[in-house]
Formats: sequence, C-alpha cells, structure tokens
Amino acid sequence: MISLTRLNGKTIFLNAILIEMIEETPDTMITLTTGKKITVLEKADVVVSLVRTYMQEIGSIRATIKSRDAEGS
Repeated sequence: MISLTRLNGKTIFLNAILIEMIEETPDTMITLTTGKKITVLEKADVVVSLVRTYMQEIGSIRATIKSRDAEGS
C-alpha cells in the first residue's frame, strides 16, 4: 500500500498493484484496474516513485528483472 492525499487533505492508503494509469490534468488522477478514478494532491512523478519503492519492497521489481535475465540466458 502507498499513502496518498485526497484533494480534501485526507490521507488514503492505496493498493499500488491496482494502479493502471496515472495522469496529471493538472490534478493527478489515478485510474485503477477496477475502473475507479482517484484524484490526489501528489504529482504523478511522486506517485510513480512511491509505486516503484513499494514494488521493490515487496520484491515485485526484482522478480521481474530476474525472470527477464533468465530468459536472455
């Protein structure tokens, strides 16, 4: 989960695995795989950084890199 701030200032915890798309319009809008849209105060690059960090913490990025390396061998 990543911690984000809604436009009303309330903190939410979002399952980063469900993020399908992030766009700035100029507010940052996150579209989930469920089709739900959430608008947050954080800029898109901050959200992307939080997602990357989360994926590294749970081992998702490392597993993907290892599987790609194994395919190339």
